[in-house]
Amino acid sequence: MFRCSNHFASLLKHCIETRNLAQIKKLHCLIVKTFADAEPFLYNNLISVYGGLGNLSYARYVFDIMPERNIFSWNAILSAYSKSGFLSKMEEIFNVMPTRDVVSWNSLLSGYVCYGSFFEAVRTYNLMFREGFVNLNRITFTAMLVVASNQGCVDLGRQVHGHVVKFGLCGNGNVAGSLLDMYAKVGFVYEAKHVFDETSYRNVVMHNKMIAGFLRYGMVEDSKRVFEGMEERDSVSWTTMITGLVQNGMKREAIDLFREMRLERLSIDQYTFGSVLTACGGMMALREGKQVHAFIIRSDYQHNVFAGSALVDMYCKCRSIQYAEGVFDRMTQKNVVSWTAMLVGYGQNGFSEDAVGLFIDMQRNGIDPDDFTLGSVISSCANLASLEEGMQFHGQALSSGLIRFITVCNALVTLYGKCGSIEDAHQLFEEMNFRDEVSWTALVAGYAQFGKAKETIDLFERMLDNGLKPDAVTFIGVLSACSRAGMVEKGQRYFDAMVNEHGIAPASDHYTCMIDLFSRAGKLEDAKSFINKMPFHPDAIGWATLLSSCRLHGNMEIGKWAAESLLELEPQNPAGYILLSSIYAAKGKWSHVAQLRRGMREIGARKDPGCSWIKYKNQVHIFSVDDQSSPFSDQIYGKLEELNQKMIEEGYVPDPSSVHHNVEESEKIKMLNHHSEKLAIAFGLIFVPSSLPVRVVKNLRVCGDCHNATKYISKITQREILVRDAVRFHLFKDGSCSCGDFW
Repeated sequence: MFRCSNHFASLLKHCIETRNLAQIKKLHCLIVKTFADAEPFLYNNLISVYGGLGNLSYARYVFDIMPERNIFSWNAILSAYSKSGFLSKMEEIFNVMPTRDVVSWNSLLSGYVCYGSFFEAVRTYNLMFREGFVNLNRITFTAMLVVASNQGCVDLGRQVHGHVVKFGLCGNGNVAGSLLDMYAKVGFVYEAKHVFDETSYRNVVMHNKMIAGFLRYGMVEDSKRVFEGMEERDSVSWTTMITGLVQNGMKREAIDLFREMRLERLSIDQYTFGSVLTACGGMMALREGKQVHAFIIRSDYQHNVFAGSALVDMYCKCRSIQYAEGVFDRMTQKNVVSWTAMLVGYGQNGFSEDAVGLFIDMQRNGIDPDDFTLGSVISSCANLASLEEGMQFHGQALSSGLIRFITVCNALVTLYGKCGSIEDAHQLFEEMNFRDEVSWTALVAGYAQFGKAKETIDLFERMLDNGLKPDAVTFIGVLSACSRAGMVEKGQRYFDAMVNEHGIAPASDHYTCMIDLFSRAGKLEDAKSFINKMPFHPDAIGWATLLSSCRLHGNMEIGKWAAESLLELEPQNPAGYILLSSIYAAKGKWSHVAQLRRGMREIGARKDPGCSWIKYKNQVHIFSVDDQSSPFSDQIYGKLEELNQKMIEEGYVPDPSSVHHNVEESEKIKMLNHHSEKLAIAFGLIFVPSSLPVRVVKNLRVCGDCHNATKYISKITQREILVRDAVRFHLFKDGSCSCGDFW
């Protein structure tokens, strides 16, 4: 009978290894038929296999019908409840057990640890000592070291370490590995190294944990020494090293190490592929990324959702959006990470409309967004200045509960700031339970783009008072705010503080802000002097910024220098030709204008046509100069004629200097009246309800005449008109603009 029982036990063990519940039930029936009164050994095995597969009702049924139970029976059902997370049932069984051994206590302890009841775990651990147990084992200590790691409690970890020494388990590989892991995770990496050095038998797992510990704290050279000193390395060793190199910014070394790993002919899994693809994307190493892609296909991982998502992310970061779309479309399985990778890729590559469309498709496919997905689509709405859609996603964040995530809140602050609803941005910012550096920077940038220099600086100083560290992006907001308000001295002080007090090396964007600061205020010689002292030459945006101010202030000498520098840097950039020709046109040098335009045609440089757009009822209406394509053109031009008459009566005088064409004055005035932003504003006045502001976006800087005309329009119609041009926001209200005519 004993041999027969062992045979059934062996079959049950095989069933749990294959997770074959149906076969277990058949064996259960056979046991009942074979044995009139089966011994506890078989019942205990049945409880264990049912519990192991999570079928607790069957496990409890077997336990309840047992004619005789021993300590193993009680431990089996206790373990079943513990592993499945039924903590109340686990406690109920534990409390009525006639006797308990260390296995019973370990099951209780493990249940608490696995399901996050750390306070109860510590209480149980202390009770074990009060009960006088002298045979605590590796399971007890490894469980408690998990608690110390997860809670970041080094004091508890050291207490457990002392007990490990007392019970003579320092030489146990599992316990030593858990000690090492605990110290590394709570930030005591040298204590982790001490455990590593003091352990006589160091297996591959311990080496891997030590490598991970070093890499977590940027100790790359130490991790390399451990890695290179290993007699035997497994796939985890290589993957840990590759991942750590990527996380420490050593992407090229990570790619090279991946090549070495391939030569070792070790099995490469989804996590290895994910790390090396992150390295390729971070370096925009498209060629290496394609090689990894080919290896993924040869390894039959192309249908793995993790590898597929990593490929989409890599191609997007390499600006190969079509390759990313190809991988995404061929994926047989997609999860929220896959959809988010493609959505973020669209946004980062300037395809914000596609990002919004993909988000809608994702929801149609039954995939619920997480906080990162929702934050990303809100960011795309911000890039599109699509306030209506962004507000709809705000509503979704509230209804889904995702508003509690800082990722979503930061994206919403950015949205409202970029769409000109700065009061809404500030209100949301103040309502946030927690704010990080990104939160503050988003609002700083919002105020800066609106030209509210005082509010920008006050917020920045408040950020510093709250102990937060500004980054390079924060200072771009502060410097641009100073520039737009003409606060030259203050801007200089903040630039110096950025370098000397905050240790941030100025990048091209910061230097461009300073060029703008000087030149916008008319200090063109100071701007030139600043450029000559820069450690590198300005980029195209820097030269164009100086050239634009030279046009405004009529400085032909510095303007010519800036234009020549810009064209030398980017010969086909039309900005140099256009801005310099504007300077010549303002001086009446039409032969020079004609010469520049011939030069543009000869090299194929094309001016981006100015256009303005307005969104109404989820549809974008785009206008260009003299546009007649709208089905509402008759109404729009009629509205403009009506407005023009009233503006003239109010004292408006057209400014023909805003037209840089050699035509008659009357023709210039006619051209001015049909600029794209005026067409968009007229459309808004006709269709947008009077209770709402008219919101217009323009791809270029608003011209002086349109700026002046819009002030008159806001006064005549008593409407708020918000124009976002290539430089900043302009809020026109009651005949004045928020920029104070300084832009």
